[in-house]
Amino acid sequence: MEDKIALLGMTLSELKSVAGEIGMPSFAARQMAEWLYGKKVASIDEMTNISAKNRCLLNERYTVGCLGPVDCQRSADGTVKYLYRTAAGGYVETVYIPDGDRATLCVSSQVGCRMNCRFCMTGKQGFSGQLTAADILNQLYSLPERDTLTNVVFMGQGEPLDNLDNVLRATEILTADYGYAWSPKRITVSTVGLRKGLKRFLDESECHLAVSLHNPFADQRARLMPAENSYGLQEIVALLREYDFTHQRRLSFEYTMFEGVNDTLAHAKELLRLLGGVECRMNLIRFHPVPGVDLKGTSEEGMLRFRDYLTGHGLFSTIRASRGQDIFAACGLLSTAKQQGVELKKTE
Repeated sequence: MEDKIALLGMTLSELKSVAGEIGMPSFAARQMAEWLYGKKVASIDEMTNISAKNRCLLNERYTVGCLGPVDCQRSADGTVKYLYRTAAGGYVETVYIPDGDRATLCVSSQVGCRMNCRFCMTGKQGFSGQLTAADILNQLYSLPERDTLTNVVFMGQGEPLDNLDNVLRATEILTADYGYAWSPKRITVSTVGLRKGLKRFLDESECHLAVSLHNPFADQRARLMPAENSYGLQEIVALLREYDFTHQRRLSFEYTMFEGVNDTLAHAKELLRLLGGVECRMNLIRFHPVPGVDLKGTSEEGMLRFRDYLTGHGLFSTIRASRGQDIFAACGLLSTAKQQGVELKKTE
């Protein structure tokens, strides 16, 4: 992009600053926003209600900032995993998941991740950098199926609350009248639960929240998720109890099930104790094997028993449908292969 600044990812106030810098009238900011977030143009030259002179001035320093996917894997079930190159040169994954009249996009927020969860391939990459708001939105903007999307989940690579400024900027643009004008109820942000970001997210956003739980016992969770050592589940749940999730905003917990690790009756009972009185739901997740990880997924029968016990005792639980198993299913596998120069088999 020749070191030009991306317009994609800019809020209306930032676009007003761009207009002022160029000497354009302030209303030009809304014109640019409409071209970016309404019409999704690929170049400044397509912004035809801006004068040729001002388009030329914009082109000197700015670019739209859209970058198409560099690779993809297509599953027999319709799921598509896209690989994007960021403006800074890293690789991130985005997963398009069609399901009847719904189409969900799972987006990434970082290149790699600092959380180092035992069962996650992205964590094994280490942390390489933050995605800008432009990098985050580009995953929607340049998506071939973008016009079919109904929902976005921040459940891809990275910890969203570890890049909160850019995640909030992206969700503002997704929900603002000058942007995509989506309801925040179409967006879910997932987190392991970070002290510095969780309260701010709850106060500054109306998007749904999903907390990666995976084990209700602190010592066992810490062995799966080192983040437990700095901000534990007890503190997280205590904070969540201060907020109202009885109306439109939804709180859910993510629980990947590992055989003999977190799938016993004792774990189910502790979940009920820990979350008693909290308006929430539990999403039980099948484990996709990750190279070098000595964990095995719970059997289907075991997952059904666990779900039925929780639901039968007042904690509504569902088993998330497993998608894309015939491609690089686990998050981080495709980008890791690309970074390591492994040849990717196209399934298009």
